[in-house]
Amino acid sequence: MMQPSPSDPPQLVLIVTNSAYDLATLRPMLSGHGLRAEVVGRGDEALALAAQGGVALALLDAALAGSARLELCQRLKQICGDGLPVFLLSGMPDSEEREQAAEAGAAAYLPLSFPADDMAEKILLQLGRVKPAPLKRNAPTMATLEVNYHNMLAGSPDAVVLMQRGTNLILDVNRSTRTLFGMTETELVQTDLLSLCPPLQPDGQSSATVLDAVVEQVMAGAVQVFELTMRHSSGRQLACELRMVPLNTPDFRLMHVRIVDVSSRKLAEELRDGKNALLEMIARGAPLNETLEKLMLLVESQAPPVLCSVMLLADDGTTMLSAAGPSLPPDYLQAIHGAQIGPTVGSCGTAIFRKETVVVSDIMNDPLWAPYKELAAQYGLRACWSTPILLDKSTVLGSFAMYYRETRSPTDEDRSLIKAATHMAGIAIASTRREAELRRHREHLEELVQARTAELQRTKDEAEHANEELTTALSNLSMTQEELVRRDKLAALGALVAGVAHELNTPIGNSLTMASSMSERTAELRHDLEGGLRRSVLAAYLDQAAAADEVVLRNLNRAAALVAGFKRIAVDSASSQRSRFVLGDLVAKLLQAMQGEVRQHGLELVEDIEHWLELDSYPGPLEQALGNLIENSIVHGFNGLTQGAITVRAQDAGNGEIAITVSDNGAGIPAAHLPRIYDPFFTTRLGSGGSGLGLYVTHNIVTGVLGGRIEVASTPVLGTSFTMRLPKVAPL
Repeated sequence: MMQPSPSDPPQLVLIVTNSAYDLATLRPMLSGHGLRAEVVGRGDEALALAAQGGVALALLDAALAGSARLELCQRLKQICGDGLPVFLLSGMPDSEEREQAAEAGAAAYLPLSFPADDMAEKILLQLGRVKPAPLKRNAPTMATLEVNYHNMLAGSPDAVVLMQRGTNLILDVNRSTRTLFGMTETELVQTDLLSLCPPLQPDGQSSATVLDAVVEQVMAGAVQVFELTMRHSSGRQLACELRMVPLNTPDFRLMHVRIVDVSSRKLAEELRDGKNALLEMIARGAPLNETLEKLMLLVESQAPPVLCSVMLLADDGTTMLSAAGPSLPPDYLQAIHGAQIGPTVGSCGTAIFRKETVVVSDIMNDPLWAPYKELAAQYGLRACWSTPILLDKSTVLGSFAMYYRETRSPTDEDRSLIKAATHMAGIAIASTRREAELRRHREHLEELVQARTAELQRTKDEAEHANEELTTALSNLSMTQEELVRRDKLAALGALVAGVAHELNTPIGNSLTMASSMSERTAELRHDLEGGLRRSVLAAYLDQAAAADEVVLRNLNRAAALVAGFKRIAVDSASSQRSRFVLGDLVAKLLQAMQGEVRQHGLELVEDIEHWLELDSYPGPLEQALGNLIENSIVHGFNGLTQGAITVRAQDAGNGEIAITVSDNGAGIPAAHLPRIYDPFFTTRLGSGGSGLGLYVTHNIVTGVLGGRIEVASTPVLGTSFTMRLPKVAPL
């Protein structure tokens, strides 16, 4: 095969037509032989281009050639010399025009639709850039075959080669084969199958050894389909899948070879496996720079000779930091490290600034690179496409860039690869940031655990201190009891102190038990923290701590309230949750709970409630007040009686109030006692189960937390009636 010397300038194939022409197929096949193709649409443009010299051959559309004498053909020969080959192309070939073409000196008369690859071969043969294939000794020609195998090959969409076994000589190829290897039919039939392979396969074995072994296995019937790395005329390697079928004639041993380019499939498999490997690295927490370097190498293997890099946006939101670029010069990466983003800061700085992809196909002539083109030229960089790496629509993490050492624009495959690489880089960067954030949270949680431990210890100390104070208070109450008994003023205080001691012992004991339990749980948590604290363990601990706090605080508040109350010789309403509730539901629940005690005394409980009534108040204190009133009727109203009824009524009293009445038909209250019934410690049954505090506490609840008032009406022998008038919405 003749090749022009490197010093020869490319020679021009001039195409004169105003119809669309398949330059995409023609140009690559000609450029490998030192030829270039240019298309013009008018005769004057063709003459002007011919006058510049260097025209090797002309393809002339008959529609632009002039009259019947085809003047443009003759004028091109006058300018370029009579030796200029002219192929006349006709949209509607006929015999008369063929004769006119011959008279005008055309070297060939072809249809305008003549295939571009066949045209390339015809041009190369005409110009002597390739030599005609010689007849091969002991090899069949198409005329000697019993069937027209050539026509059968031409109709196959796959690349098909007819090969002579033993010599591996190529006897015939179809158009798909010429396209696959970028060679003409004349070139292909002058070589052998081994010449279409690189010297060595990817596993290091020689291609000759692999091919011979495969042919032997095919002949033995062991295999028909196998993979082989082959080579394009440009030197680019092709991952191919070959299917061989032996063909025999009486005189020749042949092999039918179908060749399928599986490079795209191989690249897709490598990309998929590479993504999986990267995801594994991200999952196990590999260092970010190691993950990004591996990602860059994966992308570079998919689209050689690309050079890839990742820039990260610093915390200040304006500075770029070099994160990965395994194939770029280290000095270049160092030079752009720390650059500020902006509207004209190369490809990466501009992409981050705009939050959109920036494609620079020619660095030397693009204004975005004006401040940096000398730096790029120093390292031979000519094109750069950059895409921002986004966490969300408004948050930029960095940029992914693809560099080339020649001017170049991205193809659809390039854009797909950029999208995949940017997505993977985003996952890696976001994961690293989340890990750093979790690490900060773990450190903060450790501080919280230490603070909670100290708080629980303080709570335990306070509980012990409160226990000491309560013990002292009990001692003082005992002394007070003795003093009061001696003075004969409060003879019933002895029984009261015993009850107080019981009430105080319960919250104190509960607080100590819970504080001790949480102290042990805290020690276990500290041990877990040293081995790696799981979120679920911490969550369980916090839930337990919250519950413990609630129990301890509730019991301590209860104990503190009792102590303060007895210090003041008063009863204070316990704190309660405020809520909106149906009054009938609360009363029904209370009466059900007290039904057993009422029946033991032979009494009857009657409910007369308008069930639609609702209160925005404190259900706990209200329930306590009602219970005290019912208990007062049982203990005092029916003392010594074996039958009777207690009635609970409620109705809307207007003016935003609800009237709740607890009445009985018992013994009633003597008129002399009515002024003192709300005094603390006033009781007619001191020492017989009464403390003298029930009505006092009820009065405080109604007039205090519930924001209402209480009224009493009583007639001896006929009974007593207490009426609580409460606002529908309790005061804050």
